[in-house]
Amino acid sequence: MKLNFLLVLLSVLFFSLISVNLDARPGYWQMEVMYDIEIDFDVEKHRFTGKQEVTLTNHSPEALDRVYFHLYYNAFQPNSMMGMRAANIVDPKHNMGNRISRLKPNEVGYHDIKKITMDGEVCEFQITETIMDVFIPYLIPPGQKVTFYLEYESQVPLQIRRTGRENEEGVVYSMAQWYPKLAQFDHRGWHAHPYVGQEFYGIFGNYDVKINMDSSYTVAAGGVLQNPQEVGHGYSDDLDQVVADENGKLHWHFRAENVHDFAWAADTAYTHSTYQTEDGPLFRFFYISNERTSHNWEKLPEILETALTYIENRCGEYPYPEFNVIQGGDGGMEYPMATLITGERPLTSLVGVSVHELIHMWYYGVLATNESIYPYMDEGFTTYITEETMNHLARLELLPRREWKPLAHSDRMAAYINFAREGNEEPMSTFADHFQTNSAYVISSYTKAALMLVQLQYIVGKEALDKTLLDYYEQWKFKHPLPDDFFRLAERVSGLNLKWFQNYWISTTNTIDYGVDTIFGNPDGSTSVILVNNGTIPMPIDLTVYVDGTPYYLNIPLVITHGHKKVDDGMEYMLMQPWKWTNPMYELQLPFSLNQVSRVVIDESGRLADVNPMDNIFPKPRVTD
Repeated sequence: MKLNFLLVLLSVLFFSLISVNLDARPGYWQMEVMYDIEIDFDVEKHRFTGKQEVTLTNHSPEALDRVYFHLYYNAFQPNSMMGMRAANIVDPKHNMGNRISRLKPNEVGYHDIKKITMDGEVCEFQITETIMDVFIPYLIPPGQKVTFYLEYESQVPLQIRRTGRENEEGVVYSMAQWYPKLAQFDHRGWHAHPYVGQEFYGIFGNYDVKINMDSSYTVAAGGVLQNPQEVGHGYSDDLDQVVADENGKLHWHFRAENVHDFAWAADTAYTHSTYQTEDGPLFRFFYISNERTSHNWEKLPEILETALTYIENRCGEYPYPEFNVIQGGDGGMEYPMATLITGERPLTSLVGVSVHELIHMWYYGVLATNESIYPYMDEGFTTYITEETMNHLARLELLPRREWKPLAHSDRMAAYINFAREGNEEPMSTFADHFQTNSAYVISSYTKAALMLVQLQYIVGKEALDKTLLDYYEQWKFKHPLPDDFFRLAERVSGLNLKWFQNYWISTTNTIDYGVDTIFGNPDGSTSVILVNNGTIPMPIDLTVYVDGTPYYLNIPLVITHGHKKVDDGMEYMLMQPWKWTNPMYELQLPFSLNQVSRVVIDESGRLADVNPMDNIFPKPRVTD
C-alpha cells in the first residue's frame, strides 16, 4: 500500500470533540437514605452505646420484603471470615496475618444489637458474621419511605484493618465502619456481602451524627461541625474554656450531606489546623505533632491546594465544603470529606498519600461505583490521576527527590508487565474479595486499571480521554455508574468502538505484544515493513518511521474501532489502512529506498503496555551486560 503523505492535521485543526448528552441511562434509579445517629462513648472500656434512626426511601421499581445491615465490627473476632481469609491467603497484608485470631475478649470488635423496629413495629433479625438480615413486618413498596430505629452496644477493636483503636502511631481512635450501615440495593438486588477485607458500596444520603465523648479528646470527622462554640478544640476561637457536661463529656454534632458513609477519629494529642483554599473547600488537618514530622504537616496545606486546583481541572469541581486530613488508620483510607492516613512520613510520601486520598473524593466519594464488584473503577482511576498530579507537583518543584515520570514509564508499568509475564494475573472483573492473592488484587485494581486509562489515551488520544474524564464526572456524579457507562461515554466522545478493548482488558488476562518483524527493499525501490502481532490483545499502532533522519508519524487503526483517533496531544498522524485483528501480520509499503529508512519504532510514546517491547524497534537495540 502506498503511504499517503497528505497531512491529516489540516482536518485536525477543525476537529472538535463530540458533545455528550449528560442524562443518565434510561430507567436509572437509586435508593435514598438518611441517618440520625447518637452515641455515648466510654473511653475506659473502648465501647459505645448507640441510638440510630435510618430512613430509607425505596426508589426502586420493586417492593422490598427485607433489608440488610452491615455490622463491620463483627469481622474483628477470632474465626471470622476476615480472620480466616487473612490467615490463609498466601500473601497476607502486612498488618493482618493471623492477628485477628489472637484478639482477646476486650480487644475484639462487635455490634450487639439490642433492638430494631420499622416505623415503630419490632423486627426480628438474624446476624451472620457481618450481615444482619432484618425481617420486616410488611413490604416496602416503590416510592415508600420507612424509618428503622436501632439500639446497640459496640466495642472498638484493636487497630488491624482500617478501623480500630491504638494504631501504630499512637492515635487512639480511628472510627471507620463503626455503625450499623444499611446495605445497598440497586438494579442487581441487595449487596449484602460479608466484610472480609476489601472495600465498600453504600447508599447516598445525609448523616446527622452526635458523639458524646470525654472532653480531653479532639474529634475529627468527615462532616461539618454544627456546634463549634460548644466544643472548641480548634473549631472555634470564641471560647475561653470548654465546658463539659456532668460526666466530663463534650457533645459533638456533625452533618454530612449527599455522602454514602461517615468516618471520624479522636485523640487527646491532636494538633488541629485549618487552611481555607481560594474559592474552594476548607482544609482541616489533625495530626500528632512531633519534631520528626510536624514540619512536613505544616508544608502540606499549600501543596495540597495546588494539587486541588490541578485535580479539579482534570476531574471536575470538588462538591463538599470541607476536606479533612486525619492522622489515623493503618495506611491510607478514604471516606467522604475525610481520609485516615498514617502521618509519620517524609514530605513526598505525606503529599502522595494525601493527594491519592483527595482524588478518591471524586471516584470513591462522588461517583461511587460498587467497589466490591468493580474495585478498579475507583482505585485505578484514582491511581491514574494521582500519578498525573504528583508529576504536576514535581514539575513545579514542590516535591523533594520526586522525579517527573509519566505513568507509562513508571515502575507501575514494569510491575504489570513482570506480573503478566509470570502468569500471576487475575482478571480485573474478579470480585474484590475473591482474588486468589492480594498481589493480584493490587496489580489488577490499582496498576493495571490505571494503565487501562493509559491504553485508552493511546487509542482515542489525550484530548478525547481528558474530555471523557470530565464528562464522566459531570454526567455520573452521585449516581453509582457502571463500567459500561464510562466506556459508552468514551465511545461517544471519541467516535470509536471500544467494546473490544473493554472486554480484553477487564475480562481477560490477555496481553499486548507487537513487533517489527522484517524490513526489506522491493525491486521498484520502495521498502516494505512487516509488523507482527505476537500477543492476544489487538491494538491500533502508532508507528514512527525515520526517513533520512526525519520522523513521520503514522497511525494504523483497527478495523473493529470503526474509525481512528483524530488528535493525540497535538501530534500529527498520517492515517494508514486499518489492521484486521484476525491477521497476525501487517505489511506497510513505503515509497523510499531501504537505505533511506534508518529507524522504525512502534509506539515511540512508550504508552503501549507491550510485554515484549524489545522487538518494537528497528534496528533492534543492542543488549549490553
